[in-house]
Amino acid sequence: QVHVVESGGGLVQTGGALTLYCDASGRTYNRYAIGWFRQTPGNGREFVAGINWYGDSTHYADSAKGRFTISGDNGLNTVSLEMKSLRPDDTAVYYCAASVRTPSGSTIRVDSREYDYWGLGTQVTVSA
Repeated sequence: QVHVVESGGGLVQTGGALTLYCDASGRTYNRYAIGWFRQTPGNGREFVAGINWYGDSTHYADSAKGRFTISGDNGLNTVSLEMKSLRPDDTAVYYCAASVRTPSGSTIRVDSREYDYWGLGTQVTVSA
């Protein structure tokens, strides 16, 4: 089992920056990949960015490319999501999740249904 906790959310003005953190811990015999998702009221969880177990492969949603950077150490004890040039439509609850579907942890998945362990989320609000 992987215990996931997010931190770093808050209120920021349009054009500002914010960094989210995901602490992953727990006993697991599987390696995992980490994904960041976000959710607004009435909508499903949208993939934002992901990183593999080794920290050497990343994947971004089109909305995040060029503005967000995901990074993590080998073994993904801590994963950060650096967000720049924030816009009001980035406002959402951001979730960190771990997927153990690939034993090596090498595959970054974009479907929230393929993630097994979730944090409680952290609110990001971008004011106009």
